[in-house]
Formats: sequence, C-alpha cells, structure tokens
Amino acid sequence: MNLTLLNSNEPDQSFPPVDQALTEPEGLLAAGGCLSLQRLINAYRQGIFPWYNPGEPILWWSPNPRLVLFPEQLYVSRSLQKTIRRQSFEVTFDTAFAEVMRHCALPRAEDAGTWICEDIKQAYQELYRLGLAHSVEAWQAGKLVGGLYGVSLGQVFFGESMFHHRTDASKVAFVCLIEHLRQWNYQLIDCQVHTSHLCSLGAVEIARKDFVKLLEQYCELPPHPLAWLK
Repeated sequence: MNLTLLNSNEPDQSFPPVDQALTEPEGLLAAGGCLSLQRLINAYRQGIFPWYNPGEPILWWSPNPRLVLFPEQLYVSRSLQKTIRRQSFEVTFDTAFAEVMRHCALPRAEDAGTWICEDIKQAYQELYRLGLAHSVEAWQAGKLVGGLYGVSLGQVFFGESMFHHRTDASKVAFVCLIEHLRQWNYQLIDCQVHTSHLCSLGAVEIARKDFVKLLEQYCELPPHPLAWLK
C-alpha cells in the first residue's frame, strides 16, 4: 500500500481512513501537509497524531492497538500514594505550557534526539492559546521538576509528552490530571502507544477501530463547564 502524501497548501485536506495505515512501520498513515490548527484538530478527531524527526517531512500516525486510559481505571500504587500524601510536589495547570514543552523536548538518556522541534512547539503553543492544549506542572521548591502536556477535545484528553527531573514527579502530575479529568466528565485519555510507565498507572491497549468509535462519541460532548478554569 502506498503512503498518502498531503498537500501543505490544503489544511482542510482529508486524511485517508485510518485502517489504511501501514503495519511496518506500525501506524504510519500519511506524510507531508502542515501543522495548521484545522489539520491538527481534524487529525486528533480521527485518532491521528504527528510524529517526526527534525529535517523529515511531517509524518502522521494512527497505531493499532492504541494505548488508552479510562479515568475510572486509574491505578495508584501504594508507594505513589505515599509520595502524594507527603505533598512532595505542588501541581498546577496551564501555568508554564511553553516551559513544559521545552523540558519534554530535551534529549532523554536513552535517546539523543527529540521529535519536539520548533514547528511542533509553535503549533501546540497556538493550540494552547486557543484553549485546546493544556499543561500540568509539578514543582518542588519553586522549580519545575516534572509535567506533561496534551490536547483536549470534548471529553477526550490526548496526551502528548511528559518529563521528570525528580522521581515520581511526572506520575504525581499525571495522577492529579486524571483525578481532575474524572471530575470534569472526561471519558478517555489517549496515551498513543504502549509504555510500561503508563501501563503501571492503569493504561490498557484497545483496537484502533474501537478507539475511533470512542472518539466519534466523546469528542462531540462538552466537558464540565468549570474544566481548565484558572
């Protein structure tokens, strides 16, 4: 099957059906296009997200299976519960979006590169300014030591990336986020692909077709009116 090439001058151009995604590499659906607001929203609503290395064309993915977390299935281990009770971190929302992205973009010990290039930063900061992207920050002694960011559509939160500079900082931020999302009537958190880190918190894999059906149902429903209010 040939890879679909998108036109960068047509932000409203339709994506191919996600069941046309390649199996090698798993989930690769299309290449090219742009990171316009309209294209990104269309992508997320269909279970598609951008991921590519600097210097490459934009690559669009829809892996099968899909890692998700249902808010009511959040699992918090005893050790993490103890960390939360100690109040080792102060958790905030939407107070340092650009800084969270910058930390997420730093090279990891196991990987010298990063996919969060300047174009990605600019695109998601525009989503943030429009209230469609959000960040969660974990602070210790006034210093940002962990956090995550993602996109919110209807009653679905699409997690994009997370980081930590202190043990359990990102987990505490994530747990705090899920607890709030549950209160705000969110039904689904997209975690994209399998990681042991997120599976330890209750994330599970589901078939892509089931994921897309959930998006069709929940992306159109409004969250709680107080969601994300500062």
